[in-house]
This record gives sequence, C-alpha cells and structure tokens, in this order.
Amino acid sequence: MVARGGGRSPYQITLGASQRRWLKALTRQGTAEHRQVTRARIVLLASAGWANRGIARKLGLAPNTVGKWRKRFFAEGVDGLGDRKRPGRPRRFPAAVVAACKAIAGELPATRGVPLGRWSLAELRTEVLATGLVDDVSTTTLWRWLDEDPIKPWQHRSWIFPRDPDFTAKAGLVLDLYQRLFAGQTLGDDEYVVSADEKTSIQARCRCHPTLPPGRARMMRVEHEYERGGALAYLAAWDVHQATLFGRCEQTTGIAPFGRLVAQVMTSQPYASAKRVFWVVDNGSSHRGRASVKRLEGEWRNLCLVHLPIHASWLNQIELVFSVIQRKVLTPNDFTDLAEVEARLLAFQRRYQQTADPFDWRFTRADLHRLLQRLDEPEHLGTAA
Repeated sequence: MVARGGGRSPYQITLGASQRRWLKALTRQGTAEHRQVTRARIVLLASAGWANRGIARKLGLAPNTVGKWRKRFFAEGVDGLGDRKRPGRPRRFPAAVVAACKAIAGELPATRGVPLGRWSLAELRTEVLATGLVDDVSTTTLWRWLDEDPIKPWQHRSWIFPRDPDFTAKAGLVLDLYQRLFAGQTLGDDEYVVSADEKTSIQARCRCHPTLPPGRARMMRVEHEYERGGALAYLAAWDVHQATLFGRCEQTTGIAPFGRLVAQVMTSQPYASAKRVFWVVDNGSSHRGRASVKRLEGEWRNLCLVHLPIHASWLNQIELVFSVIQRKVLTPNDFTDLAEVEARLLAFQRRYQQTADPFDWRFTRADLHRLLQRLDEPEHLGTAA
C-alpha cells in the first residue's frame, strides 16, 4: 500500500501472524481500554504502510503521538504498548512525621485527654495538628498512611481474658477429644464426640411488605418494617467426627428441652449401643455444673458430659453449625410465622446432612499453650489493665 499522508518513517513495522491476530483481537474487545485499542490501531495501520500524518488524521491524534507508539512497537514489540512506570510526586512529609502520626493513632484517645472512645480520621487530624507535627494534613493522607499498616483506629474488637482457673485443663480435654484422644488414649470406633448447645430467641419477623427478589440491576429488597411473630429456640447436637447433625425446635430453653435433645441422640444408633458418647457443652443454665453431670450421666449409662471453660464457646464446634444456619437460613429474617421458621430450620438440617463433612479443626492443645503464653506476656497484661 502507498503511504498515506507523506513522510516515510524510519521505523517500518512488519507484523508476524500471531502479532497481527493479537492486535486485531484487541481492537474488537469491548472491555479493552480505549488507549490500548488506539495503540493497536496505530500499529496495524503502520504495518499497512500508512505514514504518521495519515494515521493521525484517520484516528484524530497528534502526529507525534503516532510516532511515539510506532517507535515503541518497533523497538520493544507488543510489550512496548504498555504504560511505563511514572516517578510520581515526591513525598511531602518526612518518614519521622508519618511514624509520629501512626503512633498517635495507636494510642487510646483518653490517654491524650481527648473525650473519645476511638479515633475517627477527622478527630485524628485535629489531634495531629494540635501537636504541631505538621501545619496541615488531609484526612485522605492520614487514611493512606494507616491503610499501609494494620493500624485502623476507627475499628475495634472485643476480647476477654480467660477467667476460669482450670481453663487450660478443661479446654485441653476438649481439644484432645476433637483429635480423638482421651486421657492419652485414642478413642475407639465405638466412642463418639458430640458438641451441643442452644440457639435462642430466633424471631419470626413478619415484613409489612413482601420481599422483592433480585432483578436486573437491583439486589434483593427486604422491607425494613416488620411485626414480631414470636420466637423459638433451636437445640442442636453435632457429631464432630461423623458430621451428623441432630436438632429440634422448642418454645424455650431449659433442662427439660435439653433433655429431649439428649434423648433424641442417645436413643438412636450408633449412640445407643456405643461404649462412650462424650457431650461437649458450655456453661448454659440447661447443662451447668455438677448437677447436670449427675443428672445426664445417671440417666444415660454411656454418656460423658464435658464442660468447656467459662467464656470459651469459641471452642464448641456446634457454634460453627449455628453460624452456617444464621447466614444461610435466618438472614434475612423474613417469615410469616413461627411454623415457617421451624419448617425451614428442620428442612435445612436434612439438606445439610446430605453434604456435610467434619470441620477442618486445626486448633490443638499445643496451639492453646502458645496462645496462653502470649496472653501472659507483659504487653498483653498492660493492655488489659
């Protein structure tokens, strides 16, 4: 083809078959960036014999822009069509100032005499300016500094120190059971570990207007206003190693409802004929203290009740099941009445049972030992004080 626009460039483009296919495909991609498509068109026209001025007129570009990308492709091939790193504007603030601002963000506002529970970016900026560290700094800059580090002063997380004097012994016993160990011996094939608890106050929130399903460019919509349709409790037991779930709905929790759950499990096989069935429970009123041990172990010859330490429900695997139920069944809460709540819970229980696997529990007695050692370190004790 005769060069269009005059002026033969010293950088003549000759494309291989694969390069031509790649460039043509790029120009047809609906999701490709406009600048990348333009560069591909420049190269394709240049390979067809077009001069820079002709390409510039055809694509509405400046001739020097066409010459730049022709030269880049001539020297570097396809890689030359990408953007190069830019040096950017030099930092305005010294590293020492950035570190000092992060140090302030890491302090509790009360230690600086500021009547706040936690820092917001605006309040942090006010404090930084009050210290005289800088004449001015934007909240965006502060956010960028903190985003680079784990420090997020506008966030908080609740935690609690172990209060049970026998925490290590009680928690270690449960963690051993999860690994199929008891008193240093491996559990037999006819010994089982069951984790149990109650999920209380599950409401039936009757929405004042029907929930709308997802639509085009619209997420599902749930009416904010609702009427209360009552509440029930879901009691459940989870076989840790067999991934078997038992559950029932009751009007309330208590010794009798929990006893019915125990009977539901212990009268079914293989638990009825098992050598031992270890029941891991927390310290809720339905199964608290020595009285519950005497009651349940007296009623069921092969039942061994194992209590978690106080404030250690995070070691109870049934809480993982409750988390699944909360996310998949009860959120959003949109029921017509309690009968619908119960029907969905029990239907999901049957459905979950078909595909459930044991949880991949990896927290062991050794991990517990390391965690408690870390909590005993001076910085943790100082933080708690």
